[in-house]
Amino acid sequence: MSDLPILYSFRRCPYAMRARMALWSAGITVELREVKLADKPPELAEASPKATVPVLVLADGTVLEESIAIMRWALDQNDPENWLDGDDTALITRNDGPFKHSLDRYKYPTRYPDEAKGDEDTFRLDHRTHGLAFLQDLDERLGSSAQLGGDHRALADVALFPFIRQFANTDRDWFDAQGLPHVQEWLEKHLASDLFKAIMPKYAPWKAGDEPLVFGPSK
Repeated sequence: MSDLPILYSFRRCPYAMRARMALWSAGITVELREVKLADKPPELAEASPKATVPVLVLADGTVLEESIAIMRWALDQNDPENWLDGDDTALITRNDGPFKHSLDRYKYPTRYPDEAKGDEDTFRLDHRTHGLAFLQDLDERLGSSAQLGGDHRALADVALFPFIRQFANTDRDWFDAQGLPHVQEWLEKHLASDLFKAIMPKYAPWKAGDEPLVFGPSK
């Protein structure tokens, strides 16, 4: 058995992406357990009854169930890029609350038939408009600095960008046509970063008995 922290993750989940990036930046190696959302392993629910990724199980049995908690824990251990200097709680809360609410309804309108009230197209586009308003605020902010909190990549940037990526990819032609030059440049830089590339390899879903998959910059 591995004595590394165990990270239950899903490659395309934006919450899991930001947790993996923080662990990688902090130089923390984990045992990665890739989860198939349609067939979650029982060990995930045993570790965390909410059974949603990411979940980090530390060597002492402590369980971290929220991506931001995982990020902050990792950076408390080691923060070589000073990400915690850019821990903007208010901005992250706005992203994880109102923006994520609109993102889900823009990307997956069929999941909310009671809210759509039979007019799915209008419902979807209304939430796209709400999401765009958030991006316009970010664009204004990025007009005066390279990153959301200043000149260097920090926690807020990494916490937000997987969700902006998901919003952009819902209709990339539409997104690219918007007047968001600073957000678009910021997003492209994060997508092209070595950090993002490092945490995005594909892995087979984990099942009990598999050889531990070691994941981290020092593996």
